[in-house]
Amino acid sequence: MPQLHFHKYQGTGNDFVMVDNRDKVFDRNDLKIVEYLCDRKFGIGADGVILIENDKESDFEMVYFNPDGSQSLCGNGSRCAVMYAHSLGIIGTKTTFRAIDGVHMAEIKDDQVHLLMHDVHDFQELEGDYVIDTGSPHYIQYVTDVQELDPVEKGREIRYSDTYKAEGINVNFVQKIDDSQVAIRTYERGVENETLSCGTGCTAAALSVGLAGGQSPVTLQAMGGQLQVSFEQQGKSFKNIYLIGPAQKVFEGTVTV
Repeated sequence: MPQLHFHKYQGTGNDFVMVDNRDKVFDRNDLKIVEYLCDRKFGIGADGVILIENDKESDFEMVYFNPDGSQSLCGNGSRCAVMYAHSLGIIGTKTTFRAIDGVHMAEIKDDQVHLLMHDVHDFQELEGDYVIDTGSPHYIQYVTDVQELDPVEKGREIRYSDTYKAEGINVNFVQKIDDSQVAIRTYERGVENETLSCGTGCTAAALSVGLAGGQSPVTLQAMGGQLQVSFEQQGKSFKNIYLIGPAQKVFEGTVTV
């Protein structure tokens, strides 16, 4: 049976199995392995699998898989990928890398990864709720107290509604603390459960704060830790959006696949 060497990283509790796949040791079409690696009972356990691969036009390519094999941009995964690539000696403290939505820039400062997200110009407002795509689509719903709700039950109601069940959507419940600080809980499609943190979800929530008249940077208290999002706002468009937070190695090992 083949052996696969991996590293485990987490970014504010959002955890990933990381594989150096520059030599194509991992068959990215074998989604059963992805499911196995993410399984918290029978595998390693993670919110996703990330492969670091060569890219002709940037420092590396980050290939991200949800536990069900689907792909999307992952903000926290991107920050972990940057820190992992740094540990491998692929990059210094600044990098450009490719993700599923194109090329991103990032910088490591004081153990925090500053990830430049793509500009956002389009969103939907639905009776006080928002739908904002920050590389992955996110539904933002404001609530009185994020601790008093069941994000899985409530999240599934929206994710599997007639509007979103075909393609799926991530659902974020946001509690406003002040004009630049919120608490957030996220139900993630692909994981189909609550995650302790979601980078693209925190980014979308921060932009919704801006749309409501709040100020940049926005501090977001997720279940797994604190993230910050800064942005420049011009009317209802956003540019120079940075997702900022820690990314840490948990352990490494070898698994039979």
